[in-house]
Amino acid sequence: MAKTNPGRFFEDYALGQVIDHAVPRTVGAGERALYHALYPARHALYSSDEFARASGLPQSPLDDLAAFHVVFGKTVPDVSLNAVANLGYAEGRWLKPVYAGDTLRSSSEVIGLKQNSNGKTGVVYVRTRGMNQRDEVVMEYVRWVMVRKRDVDAPAPETVVPELSKVIDPADLVIPEGLDFSGYDFTQAGEAHRWGDYEIGETIDHVDGVTLEEAEHMMATRLWQNTAKVHFDATFRPDGQRLIYGGHIISLARALSFNGLANAQMIVGLNGGAHANPAFSGLTVKAWSEVLDKAETSAPGVGAIRLRLVATKGGEPFALKGEDGKYQPDVLLDLDYWALMPM
Repeated sequence: MAKTNPGRFFEDYALGQVIDHAVPRTVGAGERALYHALYPARHALYSSDEFARASGLPQSPLDDLAAFHVVFGKTVPDVSLNAVANLGYAEGRWLKPVYAGDTLRSSSEVIGLKQNSNGKTGVVYVRTRGMNQRDEVVMEYVRWVMVRKRDVDAPAPETVVPELSKVIDPADLVIPEGLDFSGYDFTQAGEAHRWGDYEIGETIDHVDGVTLEEAEHMMATRLWQNTAKVHFDATFRPDGQRLIYGGHIISLARALSFNGLANAQMIVGLNGGAHANPAFSGLTVKAWSEVLDKAETSAPGVGAIRLRLVATKGGEPFALKGEDGKYQPDVLLDLDYWALMPM
C-alpha cells in the first residue's frame, strides 16, 4: 500500500464532497513579524497593539491576508497539488479577526465540476472555510482551479458550475466586534485621507515597486505550508522556472497600496480575483488601485470602500485589458475587494 500522497486528480472529486484538511496551525506574533519582513506591510492596525486597542480591538490581529494564506495553505495538498492553474476567487469574507495564539484549520466542500474540452483537465470549484480552536469560522471563500486528470479516458462528471455573486453586498460584510474609528489617529496611520476623500472611479498609482526575490518567495510559500509543486520544483514546469505563489503577489500588491490607501485598514470581503499572468523571480512588481464603490456601515466612524487592486510587472498604470478583452501582458493580478476605512 502506497504511503505517499500523489495528490488528487480531477476524477477524484465529487460534487458535495467535504474535505477536512490536515495539520492545524497555531499562529503567533512571529507570523506577523515575518509577514512584515517579507512584504513592506505597515498598515497601523496590524502593526501596533496600542493603535488596535484605540480602535476597539483587544490587540493587533494577524494581517488579514496572512490569515488567508494560512487557511489557503492547508487546502493545497488536497485541492491544488496537481493543479495547472488557480483560476479565480469569489464570495470571500473575513468573519472574525485572528489573534496570536489562535489555531487555524481548514475544510473545503466541492461545489462545482467541469471537464475541459481537451479531456485532459477539469475545473474544480470549492468553498473553503477556515476555523479557529473554538470552531468559529474566521473566513470563507470560493476558488476554482484547473486540475489534471489521472486517466484521460475516465468519464466526465456531470457539469455543475455554481452561481457565484460578482460582488458581496455591503450589508453582508462582517465588521469586527467593537471596531470603532471615531477616534482614529490619522497621524499615526500615516495619511490624512479618509473615506469621504475618495471618489468612485478614482484611480491611484501607488508609485513604489519591489523586485521579486527567489529566496523571499520560497520562504513565504513555506511559511504558509503551501506544497504546490509548481512553486518548489523547477523540473515541474517545461520552462524550468518556479512559479511565484499568487498569494505572494496579492500580499505584495496590498502592501504597496499603503502609499495612497494607508487608511484602508482591514480587508473584509473578496469579490473576485484573477492571476492574469505568471510571475517569476527577477520581475519588479508595481501596483495601482481603482475605487469601485463605497458604503456606510453600522460601526462608529467606519466606512466600507470597494477597491480594484492591480499588480503589474512594471507596466503602465491603469492599463488593464486590451480591445480583445484579455489582460495586458504586464498585468499579474486583478483583485476586487472590500476594505474598512475611517469616515
